[in-house]
This record gives sequence, C-alpha cells and structure tokens, in this order.
Amino acid sequence: MRTDLTDLVGVRHPIVQTGMGWVAGPRLVTATARAGALGILASATMTPEQLRSAVREVRSRTDAPFGVNLRADAGDARERVRIIVEEGVRVASFALAPSRELIAELKEAGVVVVPSVGARRHAEKVAAWGADAVIVQGGEGGGHTGEVATTVLLPQVVDAVDIPVVAAGGFHDGRGLAAALAYGAAGVAMGTRFLLTSDSTVPDAVKARYLAATAKDITLTRAVDGLPHRMLRTEMVAELEGDAGRLRSLYGAVRRASRFRRLSGLSWPDMVRDGLATRRGKELSWSQVLLAANTPMLLRAAMVEGRTDLGIMASGQVAALIEDLPSVAGLVERVMADAERTCAALGAESGPSGD
Repeated sequence: MRTDLTDLVGVRHPIVQTGMGWVAGPRLVTATARAGALGILASATMTPEQLRSAVREVRSRTDAPFGVNLRADAGDARERVRIIVEEGVRVASFALAPSRELIAELKEAGVVVVPSVGARRHAEKVAAWGADAVIVQGGEGGGHTGEVATTVLLPQVVDAVDIPVVAAGGFHDGRGLAAALAYGAAGVAMGTRFLLTSDSTVPDAVKARYLAATAKDITLTRAVDGLPHRMLRTEMVAELEGDAGRLRSLYGAVRRASRFRRLSGLSWPDMVRDGLATRRGKELSWSQVLLAANTPMLLRAAMVEGRTDLGIMASGQVAALIEDLPSVAGLVERVMADAERTCAALGAESGPSGD
C-alpha cells in the first residue's frame, strides 16, 4: 500500500510504531523495521551514549529505515541531533514541536523531520518551518495527550497543511488504518498496540494488566505531573489523585528524581531545567514540576521492573479492545490485510450496480 508516508520515509507499509519511553528500544524497533513499518527509538530515557549504541544495534540487525524520537526542549537536544546525523538515521520525530533551527539543521543533513502535534495551529507552525510530515494525536492516545478526539482533529489538520499527516490516537487494526486513509491521512501511528506484542520487552505482568483493562480502567489524569496524561487507572494513580497522595508526592518525587538522575547522568540543575520547561505557560506546583522531571522513573517502574503497584502505565483507550500479543510481523501483516479487505469492500459497495 503506497502513500505519501511510505514514499517519504521508504517503508513498505503506512504504519508507525511510536517512540515510547522504556518500551521502544532496539528489539521492538528492529522487529518493526523488518516488518516493513517505521519503528521509532525512544531516546528521552537514554543517555546520548546509550542512544548511539541503540542506533548502531538496530542498524546491525536491519538495513530498513527507522527513526529516533527526541525531546525538543531537552538541554542536550543538539547533541542528540548530531548523533542522528552522524549515524545516518532516516527520521527524527519530536514529542514537542522542534525549533525552526533544529528542523533546518536536520533537513540540511537529509533527515526527515516528523513532529507530533495535538492542535491544528501547531501543525501549521511546524509545516511553515519546514517539517516533512506531522503525527497528529487525538485525545484517545496514551501518555501526554490533548482533549480533542482524533475524528475531529485529524480532518482539521489534513485540510490545513500540505505535508503528509499521520493519524495517532485510537488505532489498533486495519479498519482504523482504512478510516484514517479515508480522512486523508497518509498512515497511522500506534503505541499501545505495539507495546502489546510478543516483541515488546515490557514484563508479562504489565502486559497482562493492559489486556485485562476495560474502557473504564483507562483514565485521563493531571495528578502525575499536572498535565493531561492518559494511563491505566492503578493503585499509584488513585493514590496520587487523593489528598494523602498529594501530600506525599513531593517526597516521592524527590526520591525518584534522585534515582533517575543517577541513571540518566543528568545533574540536578538539568533536572530542574527540564521540569521548568514542562512548567512553562502552565500553572503547576513545584511538586508537579519535579514529578514532570522524573516521570520517566514512574514509567520505568512498570515498563522495566514490572511494578504495576508503584509505576504508571501510559495507555491509549484502544487497550480496552486489545486481546492478544502477536509478534510485530504478525501484527503488521494482519493490519495491512484487514485494511486492504476493508478498502476493497467499501469500493465494491460504492461501485456501480447492475445485473
């Protein structure tokens, strides 16, 4: 299935595996690239040295295109951009809109720039700055997300920009891909669906918690870091949302931030700067600022250590529809087959009638 996305990045299928912290490592990205989709390494939870090592590991396993996700507001963003350029990575994606200068630097080196956006005006801005494509995430998506549903946001962005638009938030199967294409998107991006595969390194106990989730078990909360964050409703989330949890959150934030600082190599000033970057323009308490700076440790507790009681589990609403753990290759094959059948059936139904 050829679209503007497949032509732009050189993959066989218009499917993107998103850069999920502690989840989208070399194993998952390699499996995605081999399956013909676009895998994205999550670099925010890696040191620069670990990022370079991860890129080389993927490259040693496949010659298919893949990408790296960056935090545009990170203090070492330019260092990470340099690694991407030096290592010949095909795509740079961003969780927040990158600056005009970062976009220009990457494009000059031949890297495809694909920011993620949650509003039409953000898409218009990065398109004007030279972004090659955008990933548009509706409110159904997991992790930090907006409030506008994909079915409302996607057509707005498709109509507003002249670059390929990738739909995210609420996608897990071929019917969703067919629907996104009908809206004018060039493909879909999926996070939770790729997390719940046999190639994902997420512990089995955590995957089981996702598979058991119903729609009411997936919540949108500001209790973790003051920003809208879609995740599974767990004991940890309930505690943070309660009065006692708010009173204890500063102590917990300091303790977890100290641990993340040791793992990441960041200094305390770096941690505070990242927290302030998140706070900019928002009314967050200092406890929430520190939580924002060390949210990676809350994710790590679940995604790496398997602690469903102490960690947080970012989740799209589609977790309520997912019931199995296929391989990445099996998932991509199934999504594409379902999408092609759906498109063919719709074409047959809308075709001319007669004897």
